[in-house]
Amino acid sequence: QLQLVESGGGLVQAGDSLRLSCVASGSGRTFSNYAMGWFRQAPGKAREFLGATIKSGSSTYYADSVKGRFIISRDNAKNTVYLQMNSLKPEDTAVYYCGADPNFHTLVVVTTDKDTDIEVWGQGTLVTVSS
Repeated sequence: QLQLVESGGGLVQAGDSLRLSCVASGSGRTFSNYAMGWFRQAPGKAREFLGATIKSGSSTYYADSVKGRFIISRDNAKNTVYLQMNSLKPEDTAVYYCGADPNFHTLVVVTTDKDTDIEVWGQGTLVTVSS
């Protein structure tokens, strides 16, 4: 079983930048065989898809809500996917999760299709943006 651990969350001010990391581990599982995604869940709200990257990292797809501010990248040699968040706003306050699935499309639709789930979720890291 692949395991994911996020880090890098914390308290920042509006306008700041923050980079989250998600490190994968697990015997018998190859990180580069998984598409990777980032999601967030604000208090009282449903989990939201932010973006995803394909297995090689050469292509990414973003939700309109974060396009132009957030950047996803991955380093397969380090079994790590990153979420660079710029120009943070108070409404970006949420628990941020990474997720993994062999199927890129599954990552994109998991938060909108109640019959779909991805193979692995991380435990989340809290980001709080003060005004």
